Amino acid sequence: MTTKAKAPSSDESVESDDRADSPLHFDSVLDRNLRPDPDLEDPDPDPDPGLGSDAEVTRRSDAEFESVSLEPLAGLRVAVAMSGGVDSAVAALRLKEAGALPVGLSLRLHDPDPENPAAPRACCPPDDLQDARRVAEALDIPFYVVDARAAFDTHVVRPFVDAYLAGRTPNPCVGCNSFVKLDTLYRRAMGLGCAALATGHFARVTRDAAGRTRLFAGRDANKDQSYFLFGLSPDILGCLVFPIGDLTKAEVRARAVRAGLPIAHKLESQEVCFVGGAGAGDFVMRQAAAAGDHRGPIQDASGQVLGEHEGVMRFTVGQRRGLGVSSSSPLYVLDIDASKKTLTVGARAELGRRGLVARGASWISGRPATPVRVTARIRYRDRGTPATVHAVDEDRVRVEFDRPAFAVAKGQAVVFYQGVEVIGGGWIEESAL
Repeated sequence: MTTKAKAPSSDESVESDDRADSPLHFDSVLDRNLRPDPDLEDPDPDPDPGLGSDAEVTRRSDAEFESVSLEPLAGLRVAVAMSGGVDSAVAALRLKEAGALPVGLSLRLHDPDPENPAAPRACCPPDDLQDARRVAEALDIPFYVVDARAAFDTHVVRPFVDAYLAGRTPNPCVGCNSFVKLDTLYRRAMGLGCAALATGHFARVTRDAAGRTRLFAGRDANKDQSYFLFGLSPDILGCLVFPIGDLTKAEVRARAVRAGLPIAHKLESQEVCFVGGAGAGDFVMRQAAAAGDHRGPIQDASGQVLGEHEGVMRFTVGQRRGLGVSSSSPLYVLDIDASKKTLTVGARAELGRRGLVARGASWISGRPATPVRVTARIRYRDRGTPATVHAVDEDRVRVEFDRPAFAVAKGQAVVFYQGVEVIGGGWIEESAL
């Protein structure tokens, strides 16, 4: 069912989606449980001379976007993904100001768990649906809620748990964008006869002379979310519109305030939606799949046992805090072997890796001839390392870094950039010294 300029009960606007078989990341999601220690980042990243400096590439990229406008959507029905946050609200506002006919869509991804209270600033909690509804009413646009709980559990929550139990560090937001949210919303938008699907991502798209869709970072480098979108299918990427991709976060907030939107002063989300306030490790331990004794040794690279841990699902490569091991110098997680329940720790210098192998390689505008030069980002907040990508087979690629990349974690996404353009990516399977 749909709502417009009224506030029905929470069940009145729920529309089941039995076809939903794959998750979206509208506002910034930075789960501190999934990030290595901040001091692992390379303090002096050099731009790849073959790609141009960041400033030069940004100027070239911004010039390409000077002609991009929402005006061609005037008079057309456009679905807009509404998370209940400021970014998606301003995306809907800009569409309406451009003369488009926005249709608000929100996803019900999971139910509240009374035994696992959400983190204070988790993304996409069920309560956000009410905020999305309030924005739709303020803008006087139709609003639908799509039930994607089953798909979210199958394609996000279960893989998240399985990955941690296997000693990998998953990035649920990338999988959610590619396999549940945008997939589900795209099909619903097409079913409603919409000409495009808009989201509140800080990213940008263009179509080149050959008609191929190209994906670029958002103008606000601090909020850019293009990293999360590398795995989208051509059909979905080709119909996407990012109305706030050319704005900074401050400009988005200011527009919301000027328009008097009811969520104008709402804080942005910074935690994974379903994990809860206790963190990823505790969430995994509560799942049936985690039954049993997960204790194991903490050892150094020579095999000397330094202590014991309560379960590998509580750790990620690069982690420094919470190891429970005394040492005269800082220790970091170097490797996780779930089959042996072993955690290997060592000095920061031992975290450098010269390369990696990634599976599930995906390319935005078709598979390029390899080797290909890129800047490779091995996690969301990574500033990137110049690298060369080689094809291993149809599914896998080998990445050789120009200099060691720090804390390469299995299970994370590696995303390939040329300047501020995303050309592809994959899922880290193993790293190489």
